[in-house]
Amino acid sequence: MSDFSSSGSDEDLDPELELLDELGGKLSKWTNYIHGWQDRWIVLKGNILSYYRSADEKEYGCRGSICLSKAVITPHEFDECRFDISVNDSIWYLRAENPLLRQQWIDTIELHKAESGYGSESSLRRHGSLLSLTSAASGLSTTSASSFKKGYSLQEKLAEMETFRDILCRQVDTLQKYFDNCADIDSKDELHRDKGEEIEFCYITVLSDCGTNFASVFSVDSLKGSLGIDFKGEAITFKATTAGILSTLSHCIDILVKREESWQRRLDKEIERRRRAEDAYKAALTELKKKPHYGGPDYEEGPNSLINEEEFFDAVEAALDKHDQIEEQSHAERSRASRQISLPPDTYSSISPPKYLTKPHSQTSSLSSIDLISASDDVHRFSAQVEEMVQSHMTYSLQDVGGDANWQLLVEEGDMKVYRREVEENGIVLDPLKATHAVKGVTGHEVCHYFWDTAFRNDWETTIESFQVVETLSDKAVIIHQTHKRVWPASQRDVLYVSVIRKILSTNENDPDTWLVCNFSVDHDSYPPSARCIRAKINVAMICQTLISPPEGDKEITRDNILCKITYVANVNPGGWAPASVLRAIAKREYPKFLKRFTSYVQEKSSGEAILF
Repeated sequence: MSDFSSSGSDEDLDPELELLDELGGKLSKWTNYIHGWQDRWIVLKGNILSYYRSADEKEYGCRGSICLSKAVITPHEFDECRFDISVNDSIWYLRAENPLLRQQWIDTIELHKAESGYGSESSLRRHGSLLSLTSAASGLSTTSASSFKKGYSLQEKLAEMETFRDILCRQVDTLQKYFDNCADIDSKDELHRDKGEEIEFCYITVLSDCGTNFASVFSVDSLKGSLGIDFKGEAITFKATTAGILSTLSHCIDILVKREESWQRRLDKEIERRRRAEDAYKAALTELKKKPHYGGPDYEEGPNSLINEEEFFDAVEAALDKHDQIEEQSHAERSRASRQISLPPDTYSSISPPKYLTKPHSQTSSLSSIDLISASDDVHRFSAQVEEMVQSHMTYSLQDVGGDANWQLLVEEGDMKVYRREVEENGIVLDPLKATHAVKGVTGHEVCHYFWDTAFRNDWETTIESFQVVETLSDKAVIIHQTHKRVWPASQRDVLYVSVIRKILSTNENDPDTWLVCNFSVDHDSYPPSARCIRAKINVAMICQTLISPPEGDKEITRDNILCKITYVANVNPGGWAPASVLRAIAKREYPKFLKRFTSYVQEKSSGEAILF
């Protein structure tokens, strides 16, 4: 047996040897209703297509053969691997391992049929586009007797059903011809009976597939002579066919049930997998908000950041929440070991009747030099800027903004109100903020003192990573470099500013005492902007007025008689590329928290201490 392939040339072929060659390969052949599809060795030689049980049993002779002279090769309509070869009433149902191999078989047989002259294989051997059936089919067999077992593929069972259908249609046609002939003979018998002819009849009872008895009266000799049909044999075959169909249908149902169960399990697993993936995604997103270095520089604040505005806000908010938790824990620890501050003892003078009273002159103390500050006492190279800032804040910051449509009320909690006016310049948020608050039990001097003195900065300021006094301009003015904690994905920021504390001298003794702390950005050769931080610009003022309600009789003033009215204004240019909506949302959240935290700190520190006017 030889393979035919495109490797040979016409000159290499010996015509005498070619006539002796066989073309063979393994296909699955439909055998019967019980064994279904069986692997068989198919041989094409001359004008004959033969099959053997296997290639090793060729010596025992073929198990069947057909002549291809008038054979019709029909590819199956639905089964891509099956093709039928029919010669008159003889049909072979064959299946290849795959659609490609089926087509090779069909092409081979058709070409052989058309070009070989019913015997020559020379032209077939020369067709270089075909592959060897032996080499193509010898690797894996298709279906075998085990294909009828439960659990095999549904495609195999459907192929069997197609085969059963074809066989059943043929059997129905045969039985229909038989019954039609019976009807014709019965009509002739009626005619003969009328003429008085006696005809011998016999009765034959045949059991059908479903158990129904069919009784027909006919002339045995005339039926066999006219049809040549073994009715009993056809009935048995019909019964076997229907039994095979029912069995295959049962197997198909079993396969479908198993597949349904399998698909249901796969669906359940897929649903569970997606649920776990969704949970993992949420967990990863939460971790993303917590990790300041996640995603690299492409996911941080910058001109080409890949993080969108919503994700930016979520990440900043998560980081601030974490900072708040840490601060709450540290505050609890600080409250147990708070540092004591030494404040100068005050003597109190008699109280005069006006509604707002000026404080009595305090005795000399470590902080008495701050009392009664005048502009001429504080001279340095930034004095002109300081005077300009102080005059501006005293002129505009104390104005009531309640009726101004340009100011929006953001937060109102008790005595505290926070306003904002939206301003943008070149895409950067420059919103001025203004807050008013009233704090009982503390003076304006005390509030400004704790706000200005760097010795207490870390006690109440939670957003600072580090700060340093760069230069002391006077005992009332310093230059401070301040680095704020980074809140990912925002870039870290620092501020370099002059901080001044001043008492505003009043012209009317009934006016309340007013203290002011003013912080505004400046440049300094020792601290130029660095690539590590974005240098923010600020102009901040804390203006505090002390209101005293007169005590009864000659009683001394206590903290119950004191109320501090605070006006806090902030103009901040954050720089960088943080989204405007994020900056405004953070400002709305953080400024009220800062005021409450700072004023609570001042109340706590001042409680039990002598009043500092």
